[in-house]
Amino acid sequence: MADKRFQSLPGFRDFTPRDCAIRNYLFSVWRGVAHRYGFVEYEAPIVESTELYLKKSGGELTTQLFRFQDQGERDITLRPELTASLARIVGANQREYAKPLKWFEIGPCFRYEKPQKGRGREFIQFNADIIGESDAAADAELIALSIDTMLSLGFGKEDFIIRASDRQSWLTFCETHEISDPAEFLPIIDRIEKLKPEALAEQLAGFNVTLEQVKEFIGKPENASPAFVAIKENLTARGLGDYLELDLTIVRGLAYYTGAVFEIFDVKRSMRAVAGGGRYDGLLKTLSNGATDLPATGFAMGDMVIRNFIEETPNALLEMEAWLARNPACDVYVVVADEQKRNDALGVIAQLRTAGISTDYQMTKLNIGKQFKKAEQSGGRFALVIGSEFPEMQLKILSSRTEATLQAENLVESLQEHINSPDGPLIA
Repeated sequence: MADKRFQSLPGFRDFTPRDCAIRNYLFSVWRGVAHRYGFVEYEAPIVESTELYLKKSGGELTTQLFRFQDQGERDITLRPELTASLARIVGANQREYAKPLKWFEIGPCFRYEKPQKGRGREFIQFNADIIGESDAAADAELIALSIDTMLSLGFGKEDFIIRASDRQSWLTFCETHEISDPAEFLPIIDRIEKLKPEALAEQLAGFNVTLEQVKEFIGKPENASPAFVAIKENLTARGLGDYLELDLTIVRGLAYYTGAVFEIFDVKRSMRAVAGGGRYDGLLKTLSNGATDLPATGFAMGDMVIRNFIEETPNALLEMEAWLARNPACDVYVVVADEQKRNDALGVIAQLRTAGISTDYQMTKLNIGKQFKKAEQSGGRFALVIGSEFPEMQLKILSSRTEATLQAENLVESLQEHINSPDGPLIA
């Protein structure tokens, strides 16, 4: 048994080969959808100056920072999210790029909070942002990207919904009810589904507002902002309007949001939000001390919640497993059936690897039965048997237990036909 002193820290994960394969699947889908939408990839440091987050976020996030002093006595933090880093990078480089910027990143983030289902202290986020466009069309583009991401992961209309709102609706509410500090009021609305009615009523009373007034406001569709209406029309034109519903309880917790906000939920509401985002028009101006003032809207999806959702949704799970089967650890496992042909086998292995065919084998002598067992354990699709008949070889299709005869002179071409066949391995 492993020494308990050297187990991973609470909220952090080890990635076994299967976990890495699932992570790679998510990365493949995220990158594929982002590229289809014309987004380009960037990368920010994992460590930033703590001041960047204290200036940007405030509130609860500042209590969740992995914050420490480095050897240069700098106050630094493992990034809890990516928006601040993006704003810093854009502020320094935006003159070099045409607007709007459509950028995305995939990378780890860190928050010191209680580990639970779908939430760890280290997690991977897919972030996509549009910077330099104030029109609601940018928000619609981002929401469309989030919908297509879900569809590409194998989810359907029966599985998820986008719940959207606009902070401008609540700013109008605050103005009507003479609430002078919306930044203190909106976090109460953000917790409206988590707080008990009596606790909610007590907190609202501090603003001279009743729970009934808030519920009445939430229940009226006419309180949707013009931006929400424009987003709905945009998505409807794409055939995606049914995925979006107005929900004025969505305000998002972070203080920098300024306009349209949205979150993705499973229809059964069995877990926390799968993803979310919104407009943050003032952030670049704040972080650059007024040097750069560009409107912005962004979206983020974490790997932990979406993996849970996939594993609880049959169609999405089938989609993932199909991708894993198409992307095995190796394509071909070479079985050396005759030790006198090992050097020939090594030549074949080198030839296949040079051709870009992932190939594995048993490096020392082992009986054939155990080599076939290793072939199955490797996740390989094929076992290529090299024995006394070489240069003639037998290709075993492991999933169907069928086989084909191949010749050394055209081995690479024959194997690539089997590997790339859209109808499955060819049988001679």
